Amino acid sequence: MIVARSMKDLPTRDTVSARVLDGVACAASLEEILLKDISELGLTPHLAVIIVGDDPASHIYVGAKIRACERLGIQSTHVTLQSSAKWEELVAEIERMNSDDSVHGILVQSPLPDHMDEEKLASLINPAKDVDGFHPQNLGRLIQGKTDGLVPCTPAGVMRMLEWAEIETRGKRAIVLGRSHNVGMPQSLLLAARGSDATVTIVHSQTQDTAGICQDADIIISAIGQPEIVRREWIKPGAVIVDVGINRIEDQSREKGWRLVGDVHPEVEHVASWLSPVPGGVGPMTVAMLMANTVEAARQQFQ
Repeated sequence: MIVARSMKDLPTRDTVSARVLDGVACAASLEEILLKDISELGLTPHLAVIIVGDDPASHIYVGAKIRACERLGIQSTHVTLQSSAKWEELVAEIERMNSDDSVHGILVQSPLPDHMDEEKLASLINPAKDVDGFHPQNLGRLIQGKTDGLVPCTPAGVMRMLEWAEIETRGKRAIVLGRSHNVGMPQSLLLAARGSDATVTIVHSQTQDTAGICQDADIIISAIGQPEIVRREWIKPGAVIVDVGINRIEDQSREKGWRLVGDVHPEVEHVASWLSPVPGGVGPMTVAMLMANTVEAARQQFQ
């Protein structure tokens, strides 16, 4: 793949690979803005992260968030509970942080152990400190078209990447693959909101002729968690493809015996105009938007 600065340099599809929607570079540009915002804030934002259990991927994700806090000068508190912890222990920890005025943002890392109710969890966090953006009050604001609050980090990161790459969404046909409450549904609302103004179709497990629907799309955002399911023949030449999926597949040629892939097959780069990589695409932007939400939460609580 190659990187270009704007859509004006669109190449012929059969001669050049898709441009990279570089989440690392986009996240770095956002961090520069956040450093300035924090210096003008008048206080140090404080993010509290709770992780339950010893899932290796969860600890990697939390480590990336803690390092981002360190780069930006955001205070971070890291609380680890055993996988055998009772639901009441997690609730008590959340309530303690809700009542602590020095904590501006609270994040409970997914996934939770099977005996804990992950959906119920979102309602327990003070919506003013809900930096994941999953509280019903914050999701409800999206339905009202309000995008200036605490918005789910991954969909917000996708929108930021599109803006950063100067990709036009107004009047475009956008397809969102997946209807989860944390990515697919809020993503569709952000794309359709005033200012973005895309015409949005949500594709899910009961959709008929998914490939045919995708062939008409100007923008496809895939968040279904199925390795390389989005194929070249699904894609209209010149379409913009954002790959939210991150899947571990076996690969004995690698030292670890596995590798990470997205929902989108690599062959799509030969027909798309832009394509986000996995890793290095949406992932870094999710972390960056978490930092942005933490700064915004601190600002709103300080006012």
